[in-house]
Amino acid sequence: MGRRAAGDSGPERQTGTLGKAVEVLEIIASAEGPMRFTDILARSDQPRGTLHRQLTNLAAEGLVTADRGHSYSLGLRLLKFASRAWADNAFRAVAEPYLRRLHEATGETVHLAVLAGDEMIYLDKVESRKAVRMHSQIGNTAPLHCTGVGKAALSTLEPDELALVVGRLSYERFTENTLPGPGPLLDELARVRAEGVAYDREEHGPGIRCVAAPIPSSGRSRAAGLSVTGPIFRAGEERMQLWAGLVRDVAAEVTEELRARLGPRA
Repeated sequence: MGRRAAGDSGPERQTGTLGKAVEVLEIIASAEGPMRFTDILARSDQPRGTLHRQLTNLAAEGLVTADRGHSYSLGLRLLKFASRAWADNAFRAVAEPYLRRLHEATGETVHLAVLAGDEMIYLDKVESRKAVRMHSQIGNTAPLHCTGVGKAALSTLEPDELALVVGRLSYERFTENTLPGPGPLLDELARVRAEGVAYDREEHGPGIRCVAAPIPSSGRSRAAGLSVTGPIFRAGEERMQLWAGLVRDVAAEVTEELRARLGPRA
């Protein structure tokens, strides 16, 4: 894999010391397991010496750990930061009872995700108790062009901002149903705005469908998406339409409470 140019995953990065350290953390976090130095170097835009200093400093602060084979993984100190950020997140706290209510009504997995740059971050999740469950996790990221929550959040953006985001996405093909480029995505978003719901019909993963509704940004809250997700054998078209009404109504309630509680301060 070639070296990643700064800004490939979102708006242009700052190139200072902190920005470089965050880049290293993101590279390690995106891997499925510990990463060797050479693997990190291949995905970074930093010189070998600079990267070595970054990893040494991050390890000294407990933000990364190195095993005996000199492979790096995220450090336990990050758990403290993540736990505090999740517990103190006012957006998540407002939405949590609505997620649980939607879960009780559908019996399926419910997600809340927020728009962050050119991807979605799962902020909360209520897991289905049924046999087939989702592999998503709180804190993981998801692409915008092929997920219900991503398309829902995109549908709330102003035209100028939307054009910038849609123009720089990579449009990775996850399945044969994945939207192939900006034209089809913009057509899809026009439908989302008209109907108030977005769909993922096996676009991100085979056998998985979801219905999502947008939660526009307001005051101190980000643009977001709320979704119900299930396997295709439990998510036929009739069930999807039933979920659509439920998700749209619950997202509207969350939006109103967010405006009341997290709106602009006087």
